[in-house]
Amino acid sequence: MSTDSMRVTELETAGSTSPPAGPAAPGRARVIRLDTLTGLRFPAAFVVFLYHAALLAFLGVPWLSSSSAAVSYYDAVAHAGALGVTFFFVLSGFVLTWSARETDTAPRFWRRRFLKIVPNYVLVWALAMLVFAAPITDTTIGLLNFFMVQVWYPDFAINFGVNPAGWSLGVEAVFYLLFPVLIHWIRKIPAHRLNLWAAAVAAGIIATPFLSELLVPAGTAMMDTEPDTSVNQYFVSYILPLPRVLDFALGILVARSVMAGRWRNIGMVWSGILLAASYAVGYFLPPIYSTRAVCVIPAALLIAAGAIADAEGRFTLFRNRVMVWLGDISFAFYLVHYTVMVGLWKLLGSKAYSVPEAVALAVLFIAAGILASWALYALVERPITRRWSNPRKKPVAVRPTPEPLSLATQGAGER
Repeated sequence: MSTDSMRVTELETAGSTSPPAGPAAPGRARVIRLDTLTGLRFPAAFVVFLYHAALLAFLGVPWLSSSSAAVSYYDAVAHAGALGVTFFFVLSGFVLTWSARETDTAPRFWRRRFLKIVPNYVLVWALAMLVFAAPITDTTIGLLNFFMVQVWYPDFAINFGVNPAGWSLGVEAVFYLLFPVLIHWIRKIPAHRLNLWAAAVAAGIIATPFLSELLVPAGTAMMDTEPDTSVNQYFVSYILPLPRVLDFALGILVARSVMAGRWRNIGMVWSGILLAASYAVGYFLPPIYSTRAVCVIPAALLIAAGAIADAEGRFTLFRNRVMVWLGDISFAFYLVHYTVMVGLWKLLGSKAYSVPEAVALAVLFIAAGILASWALYALVERPITRRWSNPRKKPVAVRPTPEPLSLATQGAGER
């Protein structure tokens, strides 16, 4: 999950990165509020919540008494979580590029990303261990997840250990490490070729699952929820950070194209329709394809359309106070929602519920998750990023300018 604050960002003004909504004052960057993209963050996090709620029944939390209802629910949202994650990966590249400054340095960028991500991540890791993970997690898996390197091992017990939502932060960490290099090289691409590069990267994303099935040995381990899907092949296509860098790079290229005025915008309505259609198409494809390949282009179109709508000052459903607030807490919600669900289920007696009761419990999960996210955002994320994201400049000692000596003073000094 991207995790960037988009309430206020600055557009680059040098070269071909002029703002898409009219010229700025000479020598100054235009300030654009990407409230639509902020508002879109919560729906993306919410579909991940829906997927993880469906997974509970398969991960030792039998909160639905009807096994057929549990299976039907899972089938309905089987690739919803993957849609949300892919959206966040592309969004992360887009927003970081949109807000990048020519004068920024890699250490300063890494400092801001570390302070934005790590405190929340570590706190929720500890909370998950306390609530449910410690008795079922060995030390190695716990430490691999703590240090965000769980995504380099083709083992689901490691990838999704402790906090199942945390694996995507291990992938994002690689994105952040590479961003200074990627943005440096992508800025060198001529404006008229940006869309061609974006199309090539999108083709690479779509080809990844095919190449994974073609080149990666299937092995004997199959996914519990998808018995026909190889763990090894799914890991390479969906979890391994290096192929997912393409998603991030697509976001960078789309942002550069929008900022250069080269993007062909189809609008939020058509982008949303295409995203919904791609999700529906996913039901007719193997999971290794439905989880990433079919939705990445519509996701990029929607992100670009939202940014352009904000830059042009047009109305969108996601640019209002409630949606922006939910978007602000969405990173915290993404991280903490699974732990909240399991903790609340245990607190209420660790029992199974009928379908109507489970629906009511799901609403309670959402409310508790939002409340916990608000606390995490207000008490941890926002204070830390505001206080330490930018190093304080040391005050420069200014020597007082000596006043010219009067004749009387000169005489006094000579005595």
